[in-house]
Amino acid sequence: MSFEVNFMSILAFLDSFNPENIIQYGGLSLLLLIIFAETGVFFGFFLPGDSLLFVAGLLSDTEYLDMNVAILILLLILAAVSGSTVGYLTGRWAGKFLLNRPDSIFFKKKYLDVTQAFYEKHGMMAFILGRFLPIVRTFVTIIAGMVKIDMPKFVFFNFLGATIWIVTMVLSGHFLGKIFPQITMYLEIIVVGMILVSAIPVIITYFKNRKLLAKD
Repeated sequence: MSFEVNFMSILAFLDSFNPENIIQYGGLSLLLLIIFAETGVFFGFFLPGDSLLFVAGLLSDTEYLDMNVAILILLLILAAVSGSTVGYLTGRWAGKFLLNRPDSIFFKKKYLDVTQAFYEKHGMMAFILGRFLPIVRTFVTIIAGMVKIDMPKFVFFNFLGATIWIVTMVLSGHFLGKIFPQITMYLEIIVVGMILVSAIPVIITYFKNRKLLAKD
């Protein structure tokens, strides 16, 4: 199955895995668990991180997520940093296993290849820019462990990237919800749009990387 078909399958799954439902029925615990998993556990790449954070900000201080947005952001940062640290340690101690692991529905070696190309292009900034890209934000910390980036350097950029990503996404949803209270009526359209827009850079990186491999 091709990368394009796989990605469309993921998008279809995410459309049914509605972030609004996750927060309304799963609450804070499920929200933190998903952010933890998506930012470092290799099988969590399909989870809707961007749209989930946006919706969390939108629903903060409401009956669905009765929590001050500042406290919510702090907890989400801790979840993201913890998940990324697990990803780093996974790459450091099990990198060879992942490279030799056969492809499955939850893991494709091409995801590592795409992330590797992104990291080689952007260096340590990949831990900041990559937070806004699905698949990349999951695997970039694993790549960091595989290439054995110094732990103090990783901790700094990991925390910085997680903070910028979460503050940006959560406050965007929070303030838009305050300015336009009726925006909740269009959540499904917004979520699908965010998924499609965030997927574009990943797809471009993949095709560029595939062309380079074909030349070699």
